[in-house]
Amino acid sequence: MKAIVLAGGKGSRLKPYTALIPKPLMPIGEQTIVEILLRQLAFHGVRDVTLCTGHQAALIEAVLGDGDRYGVKLSYRREEQPLGTIGPLRAMAEQLPERFLVMNGDILCDLDFGELARTSAEANAALTVCVFERATKIDLGVLELDAAGSVTGFREKPSYSFWVSMGIYAMSRETLLRYVPPGVPFGFDQLMHALLAARVPIQTHPFHGHWLDIGRSDDFADAQDEFEKNRARYLPETKA
Repeated sequence: MKAIVLAGGKGSRLKPYTALIPKPLMPIGEQTIVEILLRQLAFHGVRDVTLCTGHQAALIEAVLGDGDRYGVKLSYRREEQPLGTIGPLRAMAEQLPERFLVMNGDILCDLDFGELARTSAEANAALTVCVFERATKIDLGVLELDAAGSVTGFREKPSYSFWVSMGIYAMSRETLLRYVPPGVPFGFDQLMHALLAARVPIQTHPFHGHWLDIGRSDDFADAQDEFEKNRARYLPETKA
């Protein structure tokens, strides 16, 4: 299995930490978040990984090396100009296998990456998006209004649940070649809109385990505590 790890962002939401440290090298315990991810990929059978880098690329490459100590063969593709989330994949499409995994390099989760690859391949899905049900609390009183502006309902500090993208996908090379224009910035949101407009089915992979996106400062703090309490969950090779 082949995986592409997106590690070129500047990590603006994590400043001031990311002023000196690129987001994929943010520490979780005694390791960086991307090192944990690489070890998880190897455990689930992914041996070939390409890291798309940009911001502080040389530092990331110096820390991770050829990937041997994580159990993967690691290569790099540097972006000279930012191409968004999906644009870098289009630029390397000719070197990709027919099916592959894509993920952000700042995720802490216990997803079975092998299962994701298998279910997406069995369905021959153009795109499979890992989704997680996340609750968001509104710390204000929420009013419901009619067309005239009169209050028809009220909820004090309600909580709403949404299915959100986890930043982990399985896709086909044909999807890139057909729906992503070459040489221009192109994001995941644009790919979703392009597939929806073309009426291409988008498969989801609902995940009910543990997931945190450390690009958010509150999740980064939670990830530190979660990893220390449940280390074997995220480094499965340490399980008895």
